[in-house]
Amino acid sequence: MKIDRTILPFFGNNLLEEIEKQASVREFPRGTEILREEQYIKVLPIVLKGLVKVITHFEDKELLLYYIEPAQSCVMTFYGALRNTPSKIFAVTEEDSLILLIPVQFLPAWLKEFPDFNELFYNQYNLRYAELLDTIGHLLLNKMDRRLYDHLKKKSFLNNMNPVKMSHNQIANELGTAREVVTRVLKKLETDGKVEQTKDGIKIISEW
Repeated sequence: MKIDRTILPFFGNNLLEEIEKQASVREFPRGTEILREEQYIKVLPIVLKGLVKVITHFEDKELLLYYIEPAQSCVMTFYGALRNTPSKIFAVTEEDSLILLIPVQFLPAWLKEFPDFNELFYNQYNLRYAELLDTIGHLLLNKMDRRLYDHLKKKSFLNNMNPVKMSHNQIANELGTAREVVTRVLKKLETDGKVEQTKDGIKIISEW
């Protein structure tokens, strides 16, 4: 198996050679659940192409935690794999994706042998912590209209599409709110000239 090494430029040649010998690459269509809650983790994913959504459930709501973009992995999967504990999250492909799958039995040795492998996960922890702080800031400082607008902007950027094709219910799940709240706030954003709801989705028409 050969990997496009330009996607993972932070990995040295020795580590990449080990990965090419021991890991596999698979294509997953959009909407594929690649990890579910309470499942024991057998492989560590690194996204090479596409986008993966990481979510959890709280009571009857689905909550978005973060997205895994190309050249990124999942810190919660990494922790669960090292500790051999059941997954606390669901991971679903947001679009057609190409994913590198590393068998978890190689992780302890590679973390000791290859500093560049450690660096990937230090960077991932730092990234997710920064996102967490940003989310807390949104919750404390921004009203729902700004939170919803920023969420649509991020989805538009990650999926490279405008309009954004999402139902009101999907948005509500990802923001941890009610569908009725999303419907009301979208109407306000339309009135304010920020977005336009069309048959093709929600179109962002002006900056905040």
